[in-house]
Amino acid sequence: MRIVIALGGNAMTGADGRAHPEEQRAAVRRAAVPIAELVTQGHELMLTHGNGPQVGNILVKNELAAAVVPPVPLSWCGAQTQATIGMLLMNALDTELARRGVQKRTATLVSRTLVAKDDPAFEHRTKPIGRFVGEEEAELLGEHGERYVEVPGRGWRRVVASPEPLECLDAAAADVLLSQDYLVVCSGGGGIPTVLNDDGTYEGVEAVIDKDLTAAVVAEHLAADVLVIATDVESVVLDWGTPEARPLGEVTAEQMRALVAQQGFAAGSMGPKVEAVTRFCERTGGTGIITSLDSVSAAVVDQAGTRVVPPTQRADRGADRTA
Repeated sequence: MRIVIALGGNAMTGADGRAHPEEQRAAVRRAAVPIAELVTQGHELMLTHGNGPQVGNILVKNELAAAVVPPVPLSWCGAQTQATIGMLLMNALDTELARRGVQKRTATLVSRTLVAKDDPAFEHRTKPIGRFVGEEEAELLGEHGERYVEVPGRGWRRVVASPEPLECLDAAAADVLLSQDYLVVCSGGGGIPTVLNDDGTYEGVEAVIDKDLTAAVVAEHLAADVLVIATDVESVVLDWGTPEARPLGEVTAEQMRALVAQQGFAAGSMGPKVEAVTRFCERTGGTGIITSLDSVSAAVVDQAGTRVVPPTQRADRGADRTA
C-alpha cells in the first residue's frame, strides 16, 4: 500500500517537549523503528512531521540576535526546519533500514503549501507560536506588526494566521520519488505557507499551516491508500476526562462527523487530527488512522488505533471494532 504518515511533534523532541539536538536525534531514532517495519512489509511511505518546537527556537534566536543579524521570516523558519528534521529522519532511517538488510533510498523535499491570499485566517490570527514574553516586550514587538495575546498565568504569546492548505506545490516531485522506490519526507510543519500573486509569482507568507490537514491534502494528491496521524495516544478517546471515557475503534466518515458534533474535539489537539483523517476518507475512499507511533504497524492491519473507513469497507468487514 501507499501510506502517508504524519509524525507528531513528540517524535521530534524529548519527552518534555524540548528540542535539544541530542534529544531530537534520539527521538527520531526511536521513530525510525516502526517506520522501517512498514518498509520491510513492502509498503510505499511518505512522511510528514511537526516542527513547532524547532520553529520556536529559531524565533527566539531572531529576537535575541535582531541587533546583529536581520530576523528571518516565518516562511524561512519553516524551510530551515524542514531541511534539518528531514536530514535527521534520513540518517535515522538509513541506519535502521541497513540494520534490517533493506535497500531503500531516502529523500527530503523542501516543500511549499499553497494557501489563499484572502483566507479569513489572515485577518483572525489564532495560532500560538514561540515563547511567552512579558507585557512590555509584547507591546514592543507589536509595534513591528506582530500580534500577541495574553495567556493568564503564563504571559503573552505571539499568534499568527493558520490558513487552510489548498495544494502541496511540490507533491508531484514526491510522487516521482515514490515511484522510484524512495522513502520520502515532504511537507514538514504543514509545508511552507505560500501564496500565488496576481503576477503569477509565488511568495512565502507569515503563517503556520496545520500539518495534519496538509498531510490529508498530500495523501489525496498522491492517491495514498492510508493516511496515518501518529501521535502520543493509542486512539481517539470519547468522553475524555469523564468516567465514561473509552477508546474509539473503527467508524465511517459519516459516523465520525456525528461524533465531532457531539464530542467537540479540542481545536488545539485532537480536533485537526480527526478532521484530517475524515477529510481524507471522504475525498478518496481511503482509510484514515489516528494512533501512537509504536502502534502504527498494528493499526495499518486493523489491530490498533482509531480508523475512519468508507461505508462500503465497513459493511464488507462487519462492525467488529466499534466505539
